[in-house]
Amino acid sequence: MSHPKKHKFSTSRDGYTLTELLVVLVILGLLIGLIAPRFLGQIGKAKTKTARVQITNLSTALEYFQLDTGRYPTASTGLSALLTSPPNMENWDGPYLKTRRVPVDPWGNPYLYQPGANGSFIISTLGADNREGGDGENTDISSVDG
Repeated sequence: MSHPKKHKFSTSRDGYTLTELLVVLVILGLLIGLIAPRFLGQIGKAKTKTARVQITNLSTALEYFQLDTGRYPTASTGLSALLTSPPNMENWDGPYLKTRRVPVDPWGNPYLYQPGANGSFIISTLGADNREGGDGENTDISSVDG
């Protein structure tokens, strides 16, 4: 007759204690607290750089528009004139953008377009807060900023 095998209980630990888990969570929380602000700051800088590049691209498209038509779009037609010909516009040879829509700024707001009195223009965005002024990610960015 065979004897049933006796089960021996392991003397080694099979899991982690609650204290060990809490220590690991605290350490992870501290690391995230130190790294997250730096990472989020880089995202803000990337959005600002993206806005500057988009403003440069829109400015270039406006220059091509002006070369073809002899003037910049009016305030009423705005940047949409880069995609569709304004009424009674001779020599329009667009679209001047490769996209189907005029891009919005990285914060989801439309770019502001102002034709100048001396045959110039200003394209700008009000930054993350969509209000005049500000610093950091809230900085206003304009085509005349250089």
